[in-house]
Amino acid sequence: MKAKELDKRFDAGGDVSKFLVIARAKRVNEEPRRVNVDFPAWMIHSLDKEAGRLGVTRQSIIKVWISERLGARRA
Repeated sequence: MKAKELDKRFDAGGDVSKFLVIARAKRVNEEPRRVNVDFPAWMIHSLDKEAGRLGVTRQSIIKVWISERLGARRA
């Protein structure tokens, strides 16, 4: 099927899932990239305390909080 036909079906609200190979699907701009950030010791302590309270890693809480902040700015 040509992309234009797939787009038409999708835009019309049709089910296009049977035409997709889900195993090969990729999200654009979702590849992880490493970033180094220096935090003061008191911030690390606070992050670790909150992460422990929630039962998640420090990295997870940083990602969630930054994502929430960026999402709020988009809205």
